[in-house]
Amino acid sequence: MPGSDRISSRRALLLGAGASLGASLVVSCARAASDAYAGSPFRKISEAEWRKRLPPKAFAILRKEDTEPPGSSPLLNEKRAGTYHCLGCDLPLFRSAWKYDSGTGWPSFHTALPGALGLKTDWLIGVPRTEYHCARCLGHHGHRFDDGPRPTGLRYCSNGFALRFQPA
Repeated sequence: MPGSDRISSRRALLLGAGASLGASLVVSCARAASDAYAGSPFRKISEAEWRKRLPPKAFAILRKEDTEPPGSSPLLNEKRAGTYHCLGCDLPLFRSAWKYDSGTGWPSFHTALPGALGLKTDWLIGVPRTEYHCARCLGHHGHRFDDGPRPTGLRYCSNGFALRFQPA
């Protein structure tokens, strides 16, 4: 079919353009969040100093973008009112009222505090995912998905060993 090649080419062009636009939006959101903390002293800490400051599991997650095993975080079952902070720099990231049981084995939130997170596209597993990190120290925290509950429809899937809980 002579017209099918044209349709396939048009479809590929549109899909490629859509993916490119989506990636640029994620990058611009990450840049806007991190620009607020561009002068942060946490950005100048060496890897050796981070190793001294953080427990080994937290270092692997925050500085090397590792992932804790599902169900291993003591914060998974935290039910008290309070705020979840970045373990690397103590920036508040999430309120306990926004936490919910996603059934994934990781602490999950449907909303983040404004300006607390930066986003970037992660291709580690071969498909694009939205990674989020602390806007102040750039520590990796997890991934954001579009399968969460109301009101946002988002799921911030967090590594609990990268968080500190501050009770209200």
